[in-house]
Amino acid sequence: MQIFRGIHHPGLAPSCALTIGNFDGVHRGHQAMLALLHNEARQRSVPSCVMTFEPHPRDFFAGQLNKPEMAPARIATLRDKLAELQACGIAQCVVLPFNQTLAALSPDDFVQQMLVQGLGVRYVLVGDDFCYGAKRAGDYASLSRSGLALGFEVARMNSYEISEPPSADKPGVTGVRVSSSAVRQALADGDMRQAALLLGRPYALSGHVVHGRKLGRELNCPTLNLRFPHSKPAASGIFVALVHGLSEKPLPGVANFGVRPSLDANDVNGGRVLLETHCLDWPAHLGTEGGYGKLIRVELLHKLHDELKYESMDALNRGIQRDCDDARAWLAARI
Repeated sequence: MQIFRGIHHPGLAPSCALTIGNFDGVHRGHQAMLALLHNEARQRSVPSCVMTFEPHPRDFFAGQLNKPEMAPARIATLRDKLAELQACGIAQCVVLPFNQTLAALSPDDFVQQMLVQGLGVRYVLVGDDFCYGAKRAGDYASLSRSGLALGFEVARMNSYEISEPPSADKPGVTGVRVSSSAVRQALADGDMRQAALLLGRPYALSGHVVHGRKLGRELNCPTLNLRFPHSKPAASGIFVALVHGLSEKPLPGVANFGVRPSLDANDVNGGRVLLETHCLDWPAHLGTEGGYGKLIRVELLHKLHDELKYESMDALNRGIQRDCDDARAWLAARI
């Protein structure tokens, strides 16, 4: 998949079949839309294209209005979003910087400048709640009118639902609308099974392993550290994890995702969102430094508990050992 920052790039195809959205999480509803887009692009002999935004528009407006509560909890990093879009067979992705200039475009100007002049769209596929342009004034109806006037086809995909198996709380099979909001809610609830059902895969984060304080090593619990570049992750807490990318088989582990409240607030990593994963069985061939710089993917399979603030290093160490024991027990019961 080709990735472009903005629309002014000579490598962009002269025409395309396009869908537009934030695609946070690239869940099963997104996947169904992308499969339809791929098919429509093939019928027209043009590449499939996704237009997405960074930062998230709600992040931008939260900053403009000084209302951090407006910003959405983030499911995925841009890296992970792009990787999932590529896995869905998308040919090119345009990442637009969401800024004041873009936010101020009228619906007509957005269509003319971004879609027609910028991308040469032949087909545009949107969701049932799609809005665009300044103050979200444009919708499916106005986009359809623009398509008729400017020579491109517009289609809309309705909400995507999946059947949820019966449970103690819900004895009958129920239909669940798949959305990024539903994924965020499942992650906030620590319901990793529901999150995986909505995503179509276990919830995971990836990145290059970076150096930390080496505190885990002092506690005989070395960790693989990944930075999460957003202040509001959709998930947080202590998780049973699987680490991919260090050996032929995934490595079981325990992961802390969040701000680590037991650290001094003045610590170099104080307040920074990190994913810190301890492998229960560290591969001997990697040695003590072998993980740094490696690109890994960490699946969060089961939430053990929220982050806890320990009052001493001894208490922290005991808590870590208890989490390791609980993770081993959960993994053993899963087999």
